[in-house]
Amino acid sequence: MHCDPRFSRVREVFERHLADGDELGAAFAVHLDGELVVDLWGGVADRHTDRPWERDTPAFAYSCTKAITATVLLRLAERGLVDVRAPVADVWPEFAAHGKAAITVEHLLSHQAGLPVLEETVPVEEFEDQAAIAARLAGQAPLWEPGSAHGYHALTYGFLVGEVIRRVTGKSVGEVVAAEIAGPLGLELWVGAPDDVIARTARLKAAERGGAGPSSTELTGVLADMAKAALDPRSLMNRALGNPGMHLLKGGANHPVILRAGWPAAGMVTTARGLAGFYRHLVAGDLLRPDTLAEALRPRVNGPDRILYLDTAFALGFMRPSLTFFTPSQTSFGHSGMGGSIGLGDVERGLAIGYVMNKMANAISGNLRGTRLVTAVYESL
Repeated sequence: MHCDPRFSRVREVFERHLADGDELGAAFAVHLDGELVVDLWGGVADRHTDRPWERDTPAFAYSCTKAITATVLLRLAERGLVDVRAPVADVWPEFAAHGKAAITVEHLLSHQAGLPVLEETVPVEEFEDQAAIAARLAGQAPLWEPGSAHGYHALTYGFLVGEVIRRVTGKSVGEVVAAEIAGPLGLELWVGAPDDVIARTARLKAAERGGAGPSSTELTGVLADMAKAALDPRSLMNRALGNPGMHLLKGGANHPVILRAGWPAAGMVTTARGLAGFYRHLVAGDLLRPDTLAEALRPRVNGPDRILYLDTAFALGFMRPSLTFFTPSQTSFGHSGMGGSIGLGDVERGLAIGYVMNKMANAISGNLRGTRLVTAVYESL
């Protein structure tokens, strides 16, 4: 392990989480101005076998994937192969059905398309055929007027953006990432993991249910609405988060079907060092031109989210600071993953962060452990 003395506070927080049992196993990496200044790991990768978390132990990072998928599309836009301001139907004609002709690629990237839910229940194994799932979405009507509101497209984001990428390149997001990003840069990052990587991937532990907190009847406002939606299996929130139903497979997201699938919204397996390395190259201008990234990071939506209820802020595929992506700096960007994983960049500070773990927090986005670590980094600058 390695930790620059300037970031000793980060190591103290990381080690305390492990010592206090807040973490089962985890890894945290930081690049500053291109230099790897923090590379920490520890704990247990699999509580059933006591397999230790090693330097090269990867973990399933859920929605951290969305930022990688967005970067793939933005690289295509730089080459003039797709226009983010143009209708999706320009490259995917079937998408125009049922009042969707005016939906732009920008709407997809910023969760404004009104397609957060796959209306048909499909066996999770069938989601391997991403083009077929995209075709189902093309056959749906939007749930709100596109561009008039935003709501987190937790899983459909990937099938929608991924299909635009497939129409332009003939390849899946995972194939493009391997050929153009992870492979050439030597990053431990896979959107769709091979069997040898699956064999050493950390095994996730489901979030523990909270104790005797306030009941839904004691909550008010947005929190009451969230609590009510969480208890209703037909709520927009549960429909958006639960189809495909990873939980229906034995072991949930630990199942090889999920780890191998490479869903472009939630299908990445990565080490903390691999995730931080991705943001290092993004911040340095190696993956996108600085002007492309600056325009991509301009917030498109900021306010109440129709799926998550809390305020969210999205640029083109990247989260910006909000209640669901909390950082000490308004110049940071990135994406968190369900249960706690975080990928973060900050161009002004030359900063890149990756955090993965296997003890899931009972939260859709982020956790307090990750927030403490990111805060400690900024306090150390």
